[in-house]
Amino acid sequence: MDTNNKLPLEMLYYWESAKAGDVYMSQPMGDGHVVDFTWRRAVGEARRMAAYLKSLDLPEKSRIGIVSKNCAHWIMSDWAIWMAGHVSVPLYPTLNADTVQYTLEHSGCEVLFVGKLDDWEQMKPGVPASIHCISYPLSPENDFPTWDDIVAEFAPVQENVTRDPDEMATIIYTSGSTGRPKGVMLSFQNLAFASLGGVEALEVTASERMLSYLPLSHVFERFVVELGSIYRGFHIYFAESLDTFVEDLKRARPTLFLAVPRIWTKFQHGVFEKMPQEKLQRLLRVPILNRLIKKKILTGLGLQHVKFAGSGSAPLSHDILDWYRDLGLELLEGYGMSENFAYSHMTKPGRARTGYVGEALPGVDVKLSDQGEVLVKSPATMMGYYRDEEKTREAFTEDGYLRTGDKGEIDEQGRLRLTGRIKEIFKTSKGKYVAPAPIENRLMSHPDIEMVCVSGADQPQPHCLVMLSEEAHRKTADDAFRMQLETSFKSLLDEVNGAVDPHERLKFIAVVRDEWSIENNFLTPTLKLKRNVVEDAYKVEADRWYDEKQPVIWQ
Repeated sequence: MDTNNKLPLEMLYYWESAKAGDVYMSQPMGDGHVVDFTWRRAVGEARRMAAYLKSLDLPEKSRIGIVSKNCAHWIMSDWAIWMAGHVSVPLYPTLNADTVQYTLEHSGCEVLFVGKLDDWEQMKPGVPASIHCISYPLSPENDFPTWDDIVAEFAPVQENVTRDPDEMATIIYTSGSTGRPKGVMLSFQNLAFASLGGVEALEVTASERMLSYLPLSHVFERFVVELGSIYRGFHIYFAESLDTFVEDLKRARPTLFLAVPRIWTKFQHGVFEKMPQEKLQRLLRVPILNRLIKKKILTGLGLQHVKFAGSGSAPLSHDILDWYRDLGLELLEGYGMSENFAYSHMTKPGRARTGYVGEALPGVDVKLSDQGEVLVKSPATMMGYYRDEEKTREAFTEDGYLRTGDKGEIDEQGRLRLTGRIKEIFKTSKGKYVAPAPIENRLMSHPDIEMVCVSGADQPQPHCLVMLSEEAHRKTADDAFRMQLETSFKSLLDEVNGAVDPHERLKFIAVVRDEWSIENNFLTPTLKLKRNVVEDAYKVEADRWYDEKQPVIWQ
């Protein structure tokens, strides 16, 4: 089928006929039970839910929210909202009640799909009583109308509803690493252009298999998994829980796999827990064992069938990136924002350069400002921020380029290297500017470090806050291990300081006791560090740490 100029709903109607009996989504329902949704069933249930939404007589183009962990019903809800003529508003399934309330009220949501959630009791107070709620089969206990009852009662919408390319399809609220989240307005044309460009760039086919587990409320997963599957017709599997993740991976046998840096780091740490890094490196140098061990590692991770793996949302340590590539995993970095539906740059197979996030995707125009800020423009660029004309104006240059807020460099082959967030760059008391991201990438190569934050505004030299991996944190109760780790961190400090400019050299590494998590507000729902929250939490102690004049400090 010629997918050029086809909008998402048009692609759905095509697969509903062309692959009617083929399984599209496999949804675990608990206790090992999995329900398969064919294309006919999935689109049919969306048509029935659309009929129900129409029966509510909502104002034209009403905003309808979806708050749920990933599941088949999340995707079918999105389609039903579009078929009914409305706009979908995804909410992260880990938000607190205050942010839930802000998002629903700011977007003006009339209806909310409440799905698979771990902390519904904490979120529920943020849902205004005026909002009509609908529950999924996997929802926490509630008295809302249920998905299954609705699709059993309502006849499907018969017509193939179409939407105008320039109509708003969805409002995606940013993860809010600084301040209140902003509502990114994306049109059907934005979604179509990005999705088709992405699957064509990677030569994705209908025979792919993907495991959906990163939040569908985030553009990264929605772009590649939901919209990618709509444009190529491949099979989506869903993860049941964190506890079953390895089994879910083995069930899906993915050919394409997405993860954020923290997950790639955890996978690597898991391998090193089973076999120390030094021993593994020695065995990999033995030619007769090399291929066997690499295959065993990838099989143990459930990634032995993967053609391309992707990492995005934040920079990945160069050492970790090279480690996976040495195993034979084609791990590709990408770069994008909510504001362009994650469609900006991607590493092309065979053209990877460590430290670079790839080349501009087809149709993306990119340039650097005089300050080195990355500026991009494409048909995937957002319509603007919902109900915020001032921030919309600030987001664009006079000639229509989107301001990314990232500093970057472009090599002779057009590959982009990010050198830090403009707003994250801080100035020391000596008047020197420091970009934390490149230094943090160097530190993240240490196997016992899970997260890191380089800080030091208005101090003579920057410093580093480190959160240990769970395993390393547990082992610090042993004095011998703690001394060994301290020696290792001193060597790391010397190594990093020898590779950066004098004004960027770290005064010390401070190992913190706290776990940085979504729950305690140190991380965004997409696992990005809230730098201002982290810095504020240790600001008082930092002054004392500088006075201690020690290379490694334990909180």
